[in-house]
Amino acid sequence: MHKFIKKNIEYFDKKTLAVYFSLRLLVLLVMIIQIFHRNWEAVFVCLLTLFLFLVPFFIDKKLKIDLPTPLEIVILLFIFAAEILGEIQNFYGIFPYWDMLLHTLNGFLCGAIGFSLVDILNEKKPKKKTFKLSPIYVALVAFCFSMTIGVLWEFFEYGVDKFLKYDMQKDKIVNQISSVTLNESGENIPVIIKNIENTTIIYEEDGIKKEMRFDGYVDIGLNDTMEDLLVNFIGAITFSIFGYLYIKNREKYKLVEGFIPKTR
Repeated sequence: MHKFIKKNIEYFDKKTLAVYFSLRLLVLLVMIIQIFHRNWEAVFVCLLTLFLFLVPFFIDKKLKIDLPTPLEIVILLFIFAAEILGEIQNFYGIFPYWDMLLHTLNGFLCGAIGFSLVDILNEKKPKKKTFKLSPIYVALVAFCFSMTIGVLWEFFEYGVDKFLKYDMQKDKIVNQISSVTLNESGENIPVIIKNIENTTIIYEEDGIKKEMRFDGYVDIGLNDTMEDLLVNFIGAITFSIFGYLYIKNREKYKLVEGFIPKTR
């Protein structure tokens, strides 16, 4: 991996390399600590993070796509924040809005990628025919691309929770529910239960019945999923608006270029 970076160092901005090596060093330190604690799952997350750090460089070198320095740095920080801080340091649990912040940023970044895919085609002029897409169309495609990625990620989280028994779609404690299932008459009318004080779960483990009691009622992922998609929507619509303005006036909104990949 380091041979690849060393061999192709001329392709990359010094700021990007500084951030890359700094974050890589931090990940290696975290991995060493996790090895001492024999936390092999965390060690795997560190190895995955080190691999993901290389993705922008491979895109730049192999696909001949220039990633602007701000975009590269944000991607590297995003990976570190999600995997090392979020998963290993439990920022998802310590900071209630950490997950929402990352999903908002993800919506923004995916909007930039979707925008660039269309804008690159829009700027190229074929030999036989020329075509020009309207700014609103390019912005709409960027928005739809970002939302599609967000939905696919939620499918992935659901699949991991369903089949591998994880909790990527974080449970939440709520104090009010509305449910048709609890309607004793069998009618398609929701029963609204307010001010739920506590819930008791009785389950069996190794042949022994156990009981767990907690305040409120457990929502198994629905609120988390919808909140993730909502903030993804905010990130996507934010970049789409800036992308639209950028196409209308590229000089005035030149800052947007820092997040739009270009082909060489």
